[in-house]
Amino acid sequence: MENTIESALKQAIQNALTVIGVPEESIPDIHLETPRDPSHGDASTSVAMQLARVLKKNPRAIAQEIVDSLETDPARVDAVEIAGPGFINFRYSNRYLFDELQSILQDKTTYGRTHSRKGQRILIEFVSANPTGPLTVGHGRNAVLGDTIARLLEWTGANVDREYYFNNAGRQMRLLGESLRARYLQELGETVDLPDDGYEGAYITDIAKNWLTEDGGQHRDANSITPFKERAETAIFEEIRATLRRMKIEMDSFFNEHTLYESGAIDRVVETFRKKGLAYDHDGAVWFKTTEFGKEKDTVLIKSSGEPTYRLPDIAYHADKLDRGYDLCIDIFGADHIDTYPDVLSGLKVLGYDPERVDVLVYQFVTLVKDGKPYKMSTRKANFVTLDELMDEVGEDVTRFFFLMRSPNTHLEFDVAKAKEAGDKNPVFYLQYAHARIHSILRKVEELGGLSGKPALERLTHPSEIALIKTLLAFPGAVELAAAHQEPHRLINYLNECASGFTSFYHDCRILLEDVELMQARGNLAAACAAVLANGLGILGISAPERM
Repeated sequence: MENTIESALKQAIQNALTVIGVPEESIPDIHLETPRDPSHGDASTSVAMQLARVLKKNPRAIAQEIVDSLETDPARVDAVEIAGPGFINFRYSNRYLFDELQSILQDKTTYGRTHSRKGQRILIEFVSANPTGPLTVGHGRNAVLGDTIARLLEWTGANVDREYYFNNAGRQMRLLGESLRARYLQELGETVDLPDDGYEGAYITDIAKNWLTEDGGQHRDANSITPFKERAETAIFEEIRATLRRMKIEMDSFFNEHTLYESGAIDRVVETFRKKGLAYDHDGAVWFKTTEFGKEKDTVLIKSSGEPTYRLPDIAYHADKLDRGYDLCIDIFGADHIDTYPDVLSGLKVLGYDPERVDVLVYQFVTLVKDGKPYKMSTRKANFVTLDELMDEVGEDVTRFFFLMRSPNTHLEFDVAKAKEAGDKNPVFYLQYAHARIHSILRKVEELGGLSGKPALERLTHPSEIALIKTLLAFPGAVELAAAHQEPHRLINYLNECASGFTSFYHDCRILLEDVELMQARGNLAAACAAVLANGLGILGISAPERM
């Protein structure tokens, strides 16, 4: 359902401004904020202060004119007040709160879904690790951010596709094939060294052993590196897919960079740049005139060796995305891409695309720590910790949650000791325990007669009850805000408010009562809270257990 009281209030304010004679071009965007102090009401706008300079009037006088001309629904709004230098505060009616609470109870698993992005096609590219090894902790934040942002956008009505972009050509893939051949021959008893800069992880030996079990050494005398490269790629992609599934991530498509060369897309980009005078040859390399877009230096597109830099296939790839008809393409990149993606956007503009249709989220990197020190769990797979090893250590839910609990633009210290705590001091268990505790209470309510289909919600008059209802009704807005800013941690902050609000309600208001009507009303409020917690945890990709 849509939480429309805000839009109704904005429209009422807009109408009032027209009535008092504010020119249409002078009417600012109208914003409603939730006051930090509940005594100030449920929603507030500063529009009167925004108009003071335009109308050359005292903002409180403007606020009074607006209030005098406002037409609000008395079934939704109890009072409109002017406060401070000219804030206009709104107080919602209990009738409205109870009607909306009933909507939560009716919608349950769909409550919080909105339609603000209905009809939009959005492509999110994330993970995009080349198939040279298992996914590591370094890939984890990327993976979980991309998937959760996709879930948030889906909850706001968008049609979202998840795409994994990879390159299975070039030097690194050749080294991968040579590394597998060396391990394969070593398993057959031959004395063979790994290539310089080859892949030393034990996973290469595992692939070799599994292949030997199947083929019995048939590739001992193979002259070509191709079968080794293909075998390694297939095995590693199987492991990558399994790791993603374990994290509840399913990709809709995998895009191979090589197809851009096969289709001629790479050559067409360079040809277009040359025709527009924005590409030139120098010192055997091909350069992109990025100084035309504000950079201090031009940028190499193709090295003197003939090998393209990352920017060139990335420009062609993003053009391909937009050619597929997506309204918005979102990239989830690590901080090491911060200097490269502006060149891609400039390249798209040269090709005639709107760079506003590409949105880049740059996140900071992750450090595993324990007792305040860098923490390494094993050396089984060379010099990195895999995502599977991390999930083995702390669990899938905790892994996802900890990757999401901080703003993407801040460095994340993943505290392994805190993640392994079993009690409600662990932030993910705090939310899961709240959900499980509510279901424990509801089972007892069921034993005493169950929840009424038509509960007397008007019996909910205690301040803690009203406060919890208001918090629950903020869920659709919280989802919208987290989706708009592409910041899942905002939803976590909101869910913590829900859990805290339930704790206050449970402390102040007994649920299991001889007064059956009041017990049912409070039981339904608890059930609504459980529904919101379950929906929010579901968006985060985290389970909501009913027993713990």
